[in-house]
Amino acid sequence: MDTTDTRQVFKAAGFLILTTISIPANIFVCYTFLRTFVKEGKLMTADIILCHLAFANLMVALMRSIPQTMAAFGYKNMFDDVGCKLTIFSFRIFRGLSISLTCLLSTYQAVLVSPATSRLAPLKPRIPQYLIHIIVVLYVIYCISNSNAPLSAVASFPNNTIPPYTFNLQFCFIKYPDYIGFMSGGLVNFFSDLLFIVLMAIMSGYILVLLYKHSKRVKSLRSSESSQTGARAEVKASQAVVTLVTLYCLFFGVDNIIYLYSLTVLRVSLLLSDIRVFFATLYTSVCPVVVIITNPKVKIKMKVGKQDRLGQTTNITTPDV
Repeated sequence: MDTTDTRQVFKAAGFLILTTISIPANIFVCYTFLRTFVKEGKLMTADIILCHLAFANLMVALMRSIPQTMAAFGYKNMFDDVGCKLTIFSFRIFRGLSISLTCLLSTYQAVLVSPATSRLAPLKPRIPQYLIHIIVVLYVIYCISNSNAPLSAVASFPNNTIPPYTFNLQFCFIKYPDYIGFMSGGLVNFFSDLLFIVLMAIMSGYILVLLYKHSKRVKSLRSSESSQTGARAEVKASQAVVTLVTLYCLFFGVDNIIYLYSLTVLRVSLLLSDIRVFFATLYTSVCPVVVIITNPKVKIKMKVGKQDRLGQTTNITTPDV
């Protein structure tokens, strides 16, 4: 087996694992929150954000992980030019929503745990009040800001000759007319992502400081059981948010280090391109797993589902007396 075959095997296995985790997990998270909304008529602010985040991650997996998996298994010409344009356009919208919603989640959690004297305190009633408006605005912003993405996406080139300043995704190509367009487009995407990353890092650092102060206060003071229970819930939620932000920053770092390098060369090797795309989509698999493990509503739904299946199995296997 030569190097190319080995790379294709690892790529196929990697993206297949991502796809089989991310799609069912994100669907389960969305289903759980939507079911809760139907039954109770409302959702908590953080749950609304998580539901939209799961939907955005699901769409990223559908638009990038599945085509990459099919390409790794040798499937060619899966899209025409229109299909490529729609796929790239949708991917960029939902990738942007994924990072912005994660940032919104970390910001809201920082506001939620901030003391009444904090400058963030006035935002506590405002974010839930205007949450739907904020999410709609994010959708509109990413639709408008990525409206030029379809112009650069094509399914193939004449004579299979790939011109310079072209990203080869193996199922589509993203071409730029010249070096200036190549660099400017890349740097705009990089710095727009970096803005959210910096804000997430600041909010997560603030949350960690508050958690540290809270742990010291708990050790020195004895509070009531009810207040301890509420505090533990906030601490767990805060830890989950910080975990998501840390993972996103890690994946973002690998993704964009390779992306910045790709801006300095005429053609990027397929191995580096595969590694970058893998880390760019890895968050879509890890995020729902973290939510399933840490979110009480999702955990309860999973336990109920397991109990129902066990009950059905018992009914089937138990003989009549």
